[in-house]
Amino acid sequence: MFPNLISRGLGLMVLLLAVSVVGHLPAAGAEPAKPIRVGIIGMDAHALPWTQIINGPNAKGELAEMRIVAGYPGGSPDLPVSMEILGKSVEPCRKLGVEIVDSIEQLLAKVDAVLLLSIDGRPHLAQARPVFAARKPVFIDKPIAASLADAIRIYRLAQEHNVPCFTASALRMAPGTAGVRSDPAVGEILGCDAYSPASAMPHHPDLFYYGIHGIETLFAIMGPKCKSVTRVPAEDFDVVVGLWEGGRIGTFRGTRQGPHAYGATVFGKNAIVSAGKFEGYEPLLIEIVRFFKTGKPPVSPEESLAVIAFMEAANESKRLGGCPVTIESVMEKARKQADQLASQEPAR
Repeated sequence: MFPNLISRGLGLMVLLLAVSVVGHLPAAGAEPAKPIRVGIIGMDAHALPWTQIINGPNAKGELAEMRIVAGYPGGSPDLPVSMEILGKSVEPCRKLGVEIVDSIEQLLAKVDAVLLLSIDGRPHLAQARPVFAARKPVFIDKPIAASLADAIRIYRLAQEHNVPCFTASALRMAPGTAGVRSDPAVGEILGCDAYSPASAMPHHPDLFYYGIHGIETLFAIMGPKCKSVTRVPAEDFDVVVGLWEGGRIGTFRGTRQGPHAYGATVFGKNAIVSAGKFEGYEPLLIEIVRFFKTGKPPVSPEESLAVIAFMEAANESKRLGGCPVTIESVMEKARKQADQLASQEPAR
């Protein structure tokens, strides 16, 4: 889908699949392996609920194989929601055994792996730089960046440092969603209508903050090969129609009125079924600990970039009054922007 991306030296799956980061479980009879020491950068989003799950007394199985040991609060003063959540998260996390540190560098000296959880996508690139330089595997929470160009730059940086990273919404990993593509009772996926809340965040393209949940669901079911996007916006709703390879159609409905709900109708060759419900954070956290153990991301960089490109194309379609916009056109524009921004950075 992205031949130019690959030809520019971003064949990321080869490097990511080859990296083993933390090690494997011990052989039978050996001493139990120590939990993977994990640090959180940005304690203004999922830091508290995820720490409660991972460090809590009920953590078992694979969830018990990692522990949050350090946190760098971060936060974005120009986003009230960031400062509000931050104020409610730091001290409860400290009581759960998390050492609060003053810098990312201090955090990196104490951990094996990183959860970059800042609610604001704008600083993710800058926050990821020292993580990659320290060669720590990193999960980057949604949105991976506040622009497609920055998302490309993050994956390029990961490649340069030979460090694995991935991003995903918890909605993508829900068992009822993750398994539908391979369910023989459903058969070949012919189409999908996904929905989620689509509230916006200042300084971000309007679908990036919450619309991404339903769009991740759509891609988890339809796959990454969307070709073009058309958007119909209204004050309280959005409908985005994607044309996938092979003539399949997938839609996303973003809501800002009515119930705060997630879901999808999946049109299979053998059956029409429902999927896309939120099933808690644990399925994503289990995928994260497996990633930290193996260095193998459960979502490819190409698919994650396709999700961001879908949202950028939807914004461009909105600007053009609902005209179709190709994924490749926004990818090409973003690659040029990424090149230009990289050329303006001081040599490292």
